[in-house]
Amino acid sequence: MMFNTLIVDDSDAFRQSLHQILARSFPAMSIAEVADGEAALNYVPAYHPDLIFMDVRLPGLSGLDITKIIKSNNTETKICVITSYDLQEYRDAALNCGADHFIVKDKLSTMEISAIVDGILSSH
Repeated sequence: MMFNTLIVDDSDAFRQSLHQILARSFPAMSIAEVADGEAALNYVPAYHPDLIFMDVRLPGLSGLDITKIIKSNNTETKICVITSYDLQEYRDAALNCGADHFIVKDKLSTMEISAIVDGILSSH
C-alpha cells in the first residue's frame, strides 16, 4: 500500500532532515516537499497525501489557514502541525483548525515521528 506524505515548511534544512528521518523509518513511503502554503494547496488535490507535516509560519497564508482549507476538503488527510513555538495558543489554534497532531520542532525526535506515522498507518 502506498502511503503519501507531504512536508510543508519554508526551511530547506528542516524539510531535508524530516524527509531523511521519514525515508529511513518508512522506506515504502512516498515523500514530497513544498516550501509554502500556496504550493501545498496546489499539490493536495492531485497527490492526495495521507499525512501532511505543516509548519505554522509560512510565507503567505499561515500553516493554520492552510490546515483549515485542506481539512475542509480532505477529512481523511492527517495533518501534523510543526512549530518552533511551544505555546498553548498555537496548540489550541492548530486543533481548532483541524490538525490531528502538534509537534514542537526542537523536541522533534525520530521516535515521536515514528509513533505518529505508525498510529496513522495502523488506522488506515
